[in-house]
Amino acid sequence: MKQTEAHFPLTDFIEYNQDEMLSRAQSHYQEVKRRHSIRQFSDRAVPQAIIEQCIQTAATAPSGANHQPWHFVAISDPEVKAQIRHEAEALERSFYEGRAGEEWLEALKPLGTDANKSYLERAPWLIAVFSQKRGGLDNDESKTNYYVHESVGIATGFLLQALHHAGLGTLTHTPKPMSFLSKVCDRETDVDRPYMLIVVGYPDEGATIPEHATKKKPLEEIATFK
Repeated sequence: MKQTEAHFPLTDFIEYNQDEMLSRAQSHYQEVKRRHSIRQFSDRAVPQAIIEQCIQTAATAPSGANHQPWHFVAISDPEVKAQIRHEAEALERSFYEGRAGEEWLEALKPLGTDANKSYLERAPWLIAVFSQKRGGLDNDESKTNYYVHESVGIATGFLLQALHHAGLGTLTHTPKPMSFLSKVCDRETDVDRPYMLIVVGYPDEGATIPEHATKKKPLEEIATFK
């Protein structure tokens, strides 16, 4: 007889009537609409307990074979943040000086971004997200992880949602190449790969968002129902 792993009854699923389902979906949409990528952060402190809880939420994301191929490095140390800014700005300068190419730079113009990344020091927290190509559920490096990019992407989305829901502002930052993060975060292994840097904190007084970023494609352009 085929051996199977233990299964348990699903006991924590909550079913709502359809009116409440729609109301909850609409309410969630209205909350998520208020999440914006910001680049002007306050230096007000954010308790570590809040960051810990949001990372725990991210870790509930689905993943290939439930291998959970991610690691989060939460950084509040001013010296480490300054080092990350130094490394990131060096890359950004070469990016804006031509490495990106004209088409990419033209696409970024409406956002008003440049090589200055002062928020990497000013924001109270940076969260470096790492993907792991091996490890499995037991952190055994002889085991291959599956659908790593997809899994870590979902977990990162969960993290952004959790931080927003907690009342914090966020920004995703992906300097290329990101290999310096491995050294700065002490993750120089054959397993870990830098995936994304998330800037976290309160919006600074007078923070703005570009009009371009508020333009979202309508439902009929992003979805097909058959």
